This record gives sequence, structure tokens and C-alpha cells, in this order.
Amino acid sequence: MARADTAGDVGPSEISMLGIYLNDHLAGATAGTELAHRMARPLGEGQDGGTLRRLAAEIAQDRAALLDIMAALDIKVRRHKVGAAWIGEKTGRLKFNGCLFARSPLSNLEELEIMRLGVEGKAAGWRTLRTVAETNARLDPARLDELISRARRQADLLEDLRVGAAGQVLRARSA
Repeated sequence: MARADTAGDVGPSEISMLGIYLNDHLAGATAGTELAHRMARPLGEGQDGGTLRRLAAEIAQDRAALLDIMAALDIKVRRHKVGAAWIGEKTGRLKFNGCLFARSPLSNLEELEIMRLGVEGKAAGWRTLRTVAETNARLDPARLDELISRARRQADLLEDLRVGAAGQVLRARSA
């Protein structure tokens, strides 16, 4: 278990709760990183493909930032949670969405919605850590502010892609 600093840090029971909380976010970040990379692959070199590849790289960087924060706080990574999230993302590929052997047109829309929800969750985690940073000298408030801003940009980008995908899939199918 991590030890508290003398600069107004949280106590041992709060560190335990923070460890659980951050490991839960790490599990989500693991699944989100896998999903983002997988979504970018089939889109090739088109505009959306390039956009999603850049987004996937940022999401991987955000996961690395979370690991850095956990290390700074002396919080141990719970590998079983990370492994379960990895398996969950792979299992999530088995969707009953109207196509048995090919990728459904709905897949992009649904996956963009999942990614958007994940980024919103990540942003909430960064905001929570930003609050903790007010009393914990091991957290860099400026870095957390950058991560919060980046998550906001990512959510806006995913929303634009989601709206475009919804228009393509749902309007074309209802016509």
C-alpha cells in the first residue's frame, strides 16, 4: 500500500479507494485503447482512418499517463482487472447486429458511441484526479488540466464522427 506524504495527502484508506478507482479506469483505458486501434484498421488511409489512428495514438498516450500517475502515487496495477478488460473488449466484438460473417454497417456507429462514452468516463476520471491534486503534491495539476482538455477534444471529435456514421447508416437504411 502507498504511504501518504506529509503535504496534506490522503490517508491509507483513501489511497486504497483511489487504487481501486484508478485500476478500474486503467481497465477501461485498456479496453478503449484496443477498441480505438481496431476501429482505425479497416478504414485504411481515408480521412476517417487517419483521424481514428491519431485518436487511437492519443488514447494509448492517455493510458500511459494514467500508468505514470499510478506509479507516482505508488498504486499497484491489478493485472487481473487489466486482463479482464482486454478479454471483454475482444468478446465485445461478437455483436448480434444483423450480419453474421461480415462487419455490419452498424458496427462503426455503435463503436463510436462506445468510444465516446469511454472518453467521457476518462474525462471524469481526470477531473476527479484534478480535485485530488489540490491536496496531493504528487499529482501535477497542469498535466491533469491538459488531459482534461484533450479528453474534451476527443469527445467532440468522436461526436462528429458518430453523427456522420449515424447519417450514413440510418438514413441510407430508412430510404
